[in-house]
Amino acid sequence: MNSKLNDKNIEYLFKSILSLSSLDECYNFFEDLCTIQELKSMSQRLYVAKLLSENHVYNEIVEMTGASTATISRVNRTLQYGNESYKVIFSRLKSEENPEK
Repeated sequence: MNSKLNDKNIEYLFKSILSLSSLDECYNFFEDLCTIQELKSMSQRLYVAKLLSENHVYNEIVEMTGASTATISRVNRTLQYGNESYKVIFSRLKSEENPEK
């Protein structure tokens, strides 16, 4: 864990998110917590990570998402050198989409 993130307020935020139990609760909470632009930026980065993990090239990702190459590069760096959290999320989402696997 990044020591810069080790903060009681951040921990409370994470616990709050983990306590949500439905998409409706997530929509409501994040609508109260974030601006629409903040949510769009976060969701764009997640989608960029998904596309990079599926081996799409930068030009395709720019066309599909509207993300800047700087954003794509930043997300790619996180995929290469980060905490592998994107891999965890994508694996879990994939197993939810394909429960027989």
